[in-house]
Amino acid sequence: MLRTLLNDENGFIISAELMLVITLMFCAAAVGWAAVRDALVNELNDVSHAIGAVSQSYSVTGFKKEKLTGKPHAQCSGFGFNDDADECDCKIIEYVDVCGKNDPSTGDRE
Repeated sequence: MLRTLLNDENGFIISAELMLVITLMFCAAAVGWAAVRDALVNELNDVSHAIGAVSQSYSVTGFKKEKLTGKPHAQCSGFGFNDDADECDCKIIEYVDVCGKNDPSTGDRE
């Protein structure tokens, strides 16, 4: 009985095939996740360039209201902010031509 069990190889082929399939699935999943990672990094890079291109300078002028007698009634001071150039502000947003896709900003409808 023990000799029959030791010589039985029926489960070996199924185990080897299963290990091969699992290995191939793991490799495919690793490649797929790497592609997702690269796409996500590219999209976040586009978002960061778009945020960096926004002008963050703003100002609000003050106002003053006087009574009919000429005395002050209400007053609000203005304020302002000028955005200093950062290291990432130097990168401009540029259109990258992708083969087979039209640039919607030019109005071409091919």
